[in-house]
Amino acid sequence: MILEPVRPIQLSEIQEARKRIADTIVRTPLIRLELGPDFPDIRLKLENLQPINAYKLRGAANAVALLPDSERKRGVWTISAGNAGQGVAYAARQAGVPCSVVVIETAPKSKLERMRALGAKLIPVSYDVAWKTLEERSFPGADGTFIHPFDDDNFIAGHGTMGLEILEDAPDTVAVIASIGGGGLVTGVGSAIKALKPATKIFGVEPETAAPSALSFKMGSPQVFKDWKASFVDGAGGQSVFPRMWERMKPVVDDYFIVSLEETRKAMQLMAEKSRVISEGAGALPLAAALSGKAGKGPIVAIVSGGNIDLNKFCELTAN
Repeated sequence: MILEPVRPIQLSEIQEARKRIADTIVRTPLIRLELGPDFPDIRLKLENLQPINAYKLRGAANAVALLPDSERKRGVWTISAGNAGQGVAYAARQAGVPCSVVVIETAPKSKLERMRALGAKLIPVSYDVAWKTLEERSFPGADGTFIHPFDDDNFIAGHGTMGLEILEDAPDTVAVIASIGGGGLVTGVGSAIKALKPATKIFGVEPETAAPSALSFKMGSPQVFKDWKASFVDGAGGQSVFPRMWERMKPVVDDYFIVSLEETRKAMQLMAEKSRVISEGAGALPLAAALSGKAGKGPIVAIVSGGNIDLNKFCELTAN
């Protein structure tokens, strides 16, 4: 398969995407996390409040809307640990087209159930197979038009709409932190914010158990993370950085942070206590990074990318 060369995502594309997806997504609130004078000034961008409880709906809605009728009729499929699958399934259902998801079999039960409820046909595979399928962009039994869950210009432009909202609600923002799984979120938000307010710092964050982007930044080229381990942070951190995503992230991301699982768990607990926010692991990484002080005094926007976590698991992680 010959892929289009990587190119910058233009501000005009993001602004067009915003109009296109306005009836599908929620313009999520940006709230201040009240922690007192000894802490950085942190605002939370609550993407856990999207209809699928995750930001992926932005990109998915834009990508599905832009498919030509001929491709739409064939149905769509994607690869996901849960949130991209829900996004594409939701957008496909709205457009009246069938959807299949090659899904990582260890995805939380809540994510699997919600994809099924949205009408998606699920094809469970191991993490390794899913990662390989992301590279190959084909899978036996997955029919229709493939929508890549991060390396897709329209998907990324959809995520960029969040950057427009952040600067409208908090024009004084000096730093934005986003979790990295494939890199589509940080690329989209970074593309919007750097176009409008170039001095704003864009930071990516990964868990210590899966931090290929931070390693790639240190080495100056896309790397494989050899010590990858599965954890409750299932929506961020990969086994490697795709070279095409590295090219996309390089111009818009200023630095990469790594946080521990314990710091992530504490950030989930803090959001629940202070703001009554239920966040999944990946959604808490940016707050954990902001609390470390590495991003400065703020104002910092921490993107709470999703809240799709089994409630029993959430209670177990935040109870002690």
